[in-house]
Amino acid sequence: MSGIVDPARPGARLTEDGRPLREVVSYTRRGARFTPGQQRAWDAREAEWVVPEEDVAAPGFSWSERFGREAPLLIEIGSGVGETLAAVPRPAHNVIGIEVWKPGVADTLRRLEKVDIGNVRMCSVDAVWVLEHTVAPGQLSELWTFFPDPWHKARHHKRRLVSASFARLVASRLAPGGTWRLATDWVEYAEQMVEVLDAEPALSGGVVPRWAERPETKFERKGVAKGRVITDLAYTRS
Repeated sequence: MSGIVDPARPGARLTEDGRPLREVVSYTRRGARFTPGQQRAWDAREAEWVVPEEDVAAPGFSWSERFGREAPLLIEIGSGVGETLAAVPRPAHNVIGIEVWKPGVADTLRRLEKVDIGNVRMCSVDAVWVLEHTVAPGQLSELWTFFPDPWHKARHHKRRLVSASFARLVASRLAPGGTWRLATDWVEYAEQMVEVLDAEPALSGGVVPRWAERPETKFERKGVAKGRVITDLAYTRS
């Protein structure tokens, strides 16, 4: 896609009089200090497997060119330390992991290298922006959104990723028959997800049994230990 003018990094947009524009996003950026193992993986694989923000934001950027092939596109939003990306290989797909926490990206590189998966590219750009500006309508084969921040306080609900506007965007980018898989350990957020996604006319689905391929991550185990209920959902583009 071409003609990109919006900055890829929230916080870089300015008001008409040149002041930073306050934007509502679904995540926070945490510290960027690497462990020795993360640093080694970053040094070894960053140039090949991490797509810099300036590249993604460049006019004419193409995921197919970046992967060096045409293939169905799969995106995981909030890929964390790469547990799912490393455990669920999709060799026939071009796979994008979106994660703004750089140590998590480095951990993902280490995991992918360990299991010899080379068809994943990592990106630390806002996920909504990526879908809006770099994914064409009908181009997306699969989307994974596992355990997005629930922003459980009522005043923060506006920061939740799964919203009516985002559902419309995802529906427009999914190919017919394409699937959006979600999971959360926050019951109230699961109920909101169902309400929002059921209301999107281009999507059909609902709560489903646990997806057998999805690994139990460290984050999920912590939620279960606290007595939280895990809800899996799957919605398909009609």
